[in-house]
Amino acid sequence: MNAGFRRLADYLGSSYWFIPTFMAIAAVLLAGGMVSLDTVVGFGWMDRYPWLHASRPDGARQLLSSVGGSMITVAGTVFSVTIAAVVYASGQYGPRLLTNFMRDRGNQVTLGTFIATFLYCLLVLRTIRSAEEADGYSFVPNLALLVGVALALCSIAVLIYFIHHVPSKIHINSVIEDVGDRLLRGIGKRFPRSVGIAPEDDAAVAATIPATFRDDADAITGEQRRIVTARDTGYIQFLDDDVVLRVAKQRDLVLRLQYQPGDFVHVGRALVEVWPPERCDDDCADDLREAFSVGSQRSALQDLRFLVDELVEIAARALSPGVNDPFTAVTCLDWLSAALSDLAGRSLPSHLRVDDDGTLRVITHPVSFASLMDRSFGALAQYSAADMVASLRYLDALGEVSLDCDAPGRLATIRTHADRLEELAGEALTGFNLARIRTRAGELRAALGQPDYKRRLRDGTAWLAGTA
Repeated sequence: MNAGFRRLADYLGSSYWFIPTFMAIAAVLLAGGMVSLDTVVGFGWMDRYPWLHASRPDGARQLLSSVGGSMITVAGTVFSVTIAAVVYASGQYGPRLLTNFMRDRGNQVTLGTFIATFLYCLLVLRTIRSAEEADGYSFVPNLALLVGVALALCSIAVLIYFIHHVPSKIHINSVIEDVGDRLLRGIGKRFPRSVGIAPEDDAAVAATIPATFRDDADAITGEQRRIVTARDTGYIQFLDDDVVLRVAKQRDLVLRLQYQPGDFVHVGRALVEVWPPERCDDDCADDLREAFSVGSQRSALQDLRFLVDELVEIAARALSPGVNDPFTAVTCLDWLSAALSDLAGRSLPSHLRVDDDGTLRVITHPVSFASLMDRSFGALAQYSAADMVASLRYLDALGEVSLDCDAPGRLATIRTHADRLEELAGEALTGFNLARIRTRAGELRAALGQPDYKRRLRDGTAWLAGTA
């Protein structure tokens, strides 16, 4: 899918106006259709239903005026409540979480329902004619009037839903769950899928890397490449991997991507390096640029680090001296441990990507378990170390992640983070609190040093009943 189209779709999904506008247009079409249907069927059909009776022009006007006026008033109230919730969330959880509230479907549909009902009543109202106004012929669109009453009832139901939805949506556990759930789904979608196909033999494919892309290339060889530069400044929001691979295969190129989604790029910076350079003309360079979508802010479309950063930001704010809410940080650590546990059980893709024929086409940034651990647990270590509750849960979360680790290198990464937390806690805590953290860290290291570490972690009394 084109990168620009994906960016547009993400923008529309996170905008507060798109769905209400769509519903307003639908209301205009519905009003016209119902009035036209009324002119065809008349009101004789109502005689078959004793509980229905045709409305008079004055009564119909009063009904639609009351419904329409109340709907636009409630729509203003809904908008005010939403803005208040957004301001609260921005100050409490961080400005980067604003998009989560703006893209909430419940808020968008609620506003759209009230605006659509108002427009429907307004347009139907103007078609009502009394006998004095139409030379002895009155017209009341009774069928359209019934639809207006039905929309009013739906609006009441939506209002009840909205009153429940807003407080539950801004609850901190709901905010964290939303981010954590998207992170888990993002991990499931991205790994091991990536640009092209992972090679079966990394060493054999690595031997085919062009000399200009090797670390030991000399000054002359290192310049034998074409650099495709960026034309926009901002964050890379989406990378169309299908376009990148297609261009590389069609022109028999090897591409090295210098940036990945979530990175900030400046005009003139190298987006892609191409070898051999003579096969990449200006049209080829433009095609490669089109594969990158650049915007003013980061997006979670392909940037899992952005979701990790959101959880880290919430936890860091919660552990700040001005807030001092370690249990919010504990919730963030729980979701981070779930995400890293899921990642620990997966095979991360190679940074060398080949086409269907097994030919090297794209060299990407390597994705490692250690880098994502540094991004999450590494970033939170300095904040967690100053609080005993958060520190104990931090170590428990590392133990949870290790239950899904089989690679010795990943277990070594977990031990490194446990040692780092213990070191930082030694600088921030004293006495009983520090002793508990050192005891728990020692138990974790001792368990990880044994071949049956998973059983020891599951059965050890230190890991039963959760956290502190």
